[in-house]
Amino acid sequence: MGPRRSLASGSPKARPGGGDDSGSCGGASPMTSPLRSGVIAAIVTLALDQASKLWLLYVFDIGHRGTVKVTPFFDLVLAWNIGISFGWFQNDSQAAQIALMVVKAVAVIALAIWMARSRTVMATVALGLIIGGAIGNAIDRIAYGAVVDFALFHLRIGGNTYNWFVFNLADVAIVAGVAALLYDSFLGASEGYPPQKRPDPG
Repeated sequence: MGPRRSLASGSPKARPGGGDDSGSCGGASPMTSPLRSGVIAAIVTLALDQASKLWLLYVFDIGHRGTVKVTPFFDLVLAWNIGISFGWFQNDSQAAQIALMVVKAVAVIALAIWMARSRTVMATVALGLIIGGAIGNAIDRIAYGAVVDFALFHLRIGGNTYNWFVFNLADVAIVAGVAALLYDSFLGASEGYPPQKRPDPG
């Protein structure tokens, strides 16, 4: 009788079609590709938002510089926002601030659940941008009691100056995320899925 072959030393038995049994029970990874993209978008958004604010506050010292003209239509100016994005709904009462934080926390949780269930990369990245921006502004409220805004666009027409709301990078990410979600909802769905194949009558 010849030597007995060790079962442990053999390679996985190949299945018909060129595959093997090594990955048959692996399945999809816990963090799918769209979800990974959304998480990265949220982290990058949060990092850029906080880095820009910390640099402007403690390195550039924008609080003591006043208005800094960058272009004829864009200024850097420090504004403490106690409302929501772009300075809407200003209310400095403690109850209003607590209520706003609770609403934002619930919104972030809901968006995170939505992002985890999303099946398209665009929608997942868009939700990541919104989540990262919301968390960035929430950190400001906890650290400073208000959101740090610094970007101001303005336009002068006929002797009158028209100012846009003062905003920050978190606000930009939130608006971009909402726009991308709308695009994905109304246009992306029809482009992202191939037409269904008709069944063969034979």
